Amino acid sequence: MASIPKVKLNNGVEIPILGFGTAAEGSEDLVKSAVMDAIDVGYRHFDCAHVYLNQKKVGEAITEKISQGVVTRGDLFITGKLWNTYHRPESVEAVLRADLKEMNLEYFDLYLIHWPFGFKEGESLIPSGPDGIEYSDYDYTETWRAMEEIYSKGLAKAVGVSNFNQQQIERVLQICTVSPAMNQVECHPYLNQKKLKEFCASKGIVLTAYSPLGTPTLEQRRHMKNVLEDTTLNEIAKKYNKSAAQIAIRYQIERGVVVIPKSFNKKRQAENFGVFDFHLPSEDVAKIDGLNENLRFITFIPSVRSHKFYPFSDMQ
Repeated sequence: MASIPKVKLNNGVEIPILGFGTAAEGSEDLVKSAVMDAIDVGYRHFDCAHVYLNQKKVGEAITEKISQGVVTRGDLFITGKLWNTYHRPESVEAVLRADLKEMNLEYFDLYLIHWPFGFKEGESLIPSGPDGIEYSDYDYTETWRAMEEIYSKGLAKAVGVSNFNQQQIERVLQICTVSPAMNQVECHPYLNQKKLKEFCASKGIVLTAYSPLGTPTLEQRRHMKNVLEDTTLNEIAKKYNKSAAQIAIRYQIERGVVVIPKSFNKKRQAENFGVFDFHLPSEDVAKIDGLNENLRFITFIPSVRSHKFYPFSDMQ
C-alpha cells in the first residue's frame, strides 16, 4: 500500500495530499460501505460536510474500522464544513459539536466555512421564500471569529474556508487572529485556479481541489465538455499507461494541491489511489496547464448569484 505524502498547513498540522470526497446521492448504507472500502484501499483523509446529510454513516464506517484495528483515529484526517444556515457566530460551535457527536468524533482535523454566503437559519438547509432563497445578514468575517473560537478550544485542529475568492480571503486576513489554513475550491484541468493558488500560497494558505476530475452532471453533458475525454489528457495518460483520471489527480499533486476525488466504486477508488508510482515532468504539467478555460461545473443554485457574497464574479 502506497504511503500518502502530506502537506504541512500554516499551523504545522499535516494533511494527506490525497483524500476521499463523501458527497453523494444515494442510500446512506452505500456511503458507509464506500468509506469502509476506501479505508481498505488506503485512504486516510475524508472530506465531509453537514449538508451532505450522511455524516452519521461516515462516522459509523470510521468507528467500525477503528474497532477492527485497521486504523486509529490518529491515522485519519477528517474535514468538516459549516453550512450556510449557521453563519450566525453563536451557532458555529453548537452545530460543530452536533456534527462531531453524529460522527462519534472528538474533533475535526480541519473545519471549513463551506460557502462565503449565508442563508436564513432554520430547519431548511436551503430556505426559500416567495422571492427565492432567503439570505442571512451575517458577514462571513463575523463567522470567521467564531471559527477562531472553535480552533482555540481544540474542536478543530485547523480552520479554513471553501469557495472563497481572493477578495474574500483578503477581508478575512484583515480581521483574523488565526489565519485560514485552507481554501477548498473546484479545481481541475479546465479550471486550474492558477491565480488563486498563487495568491493563497503567498499567504500561507493551502489549496484543496474538489471535483478534480471535472465530471459534469448529466444535464451539463448536453452542453459542456468532459475533462476526462480531453485529447491532451488522454495522450498523456497513454504515455504513462495510466487513466485520464489518474493524470488529472497526479496533476494536482505535482502542483502541491490537496486533491479529493470521489468514487463509491471500489475499483475506481483503487484506480484514483494509484497515483504515487509515477511523476509528471514539468512539460506535461505545462500541457495540462494549457487546457485551462476557467470552466466551472459547480456554481450553486443560479438564484444565489444575486447574493452580495457570491464568490464567482466571472459567472455574473
